[in-house]
Amino acid sequence: MANLENRSIGVFIDGGYFAKINEALHDKFNLNVNIKALFRFIPELIGKFEEIDVKRLFITESHYYRGRYRVNDAQSKHLLFSERKFEDSLIENDIIIHYKHLREVQGSRGTTVIEKGIDTWFALDTYEMTLYRDFDYVVLISGDADHEMLARKLKALKTHVILLTWDPADTGSTSMLLSEEACTHIEIKQMTEKDPGLLKRLCIQI
Repeated sequence: MANLENRSIGVFIDGGYFAKINEALHDKFNLNVNIKALFRFIPELIGKFEEIDVKRLFITESHYYRGRYRVNDAQSKHLLFSERKFEDSLIENDIIIHYKHLREVQGSRGTTVIEKGIDTWFALDTYEMTLYRDFDYVVLISGDADHEMLARKLKALKTHVILLTWDPADTGSTSMLLSEEACTHIEIKQMTEKDPGLLKRLCIQI
């Protein structure tokens, strides 16, 4: 009878990690992630693994966290158009965007780009929203070891934590600690290798 109840899904995207997915897909296949298709796919995956009717599963909230250059820096680096184009796809899919400014520090070895505080903000928001929204499932699109404790804390709220990763370049960049802490770890690359049609479904041509 429990499976007849509607279930809520919160999706939280590590923007730096997501950018690496798109870079690898672009370099290897001349593709980028189709966010609308991915967000249709997530409830299907959960329904399959949890044996729940997909019609009972709803992404009720989604958030994206990333560091971003100030406008003059982005313009000088010719990033404004691509950033706005990507932001349009986030807005069209009702994804709430959270940005902090990037800083560039000059050192003896050149310029270092500092993305300070994003991971902490991501973790605090995800925990707080899960606590108050009472998500049944939280999907973390990330591979960062720093989120291991976040996954553990979310489980303490009796929330099913799903780690969704995609490593098209086969870099092995997903933290093993984070993978082991999640209730369920789904690696999309493994799925596309078994079903090549899935790559076309989840991506758009550049």
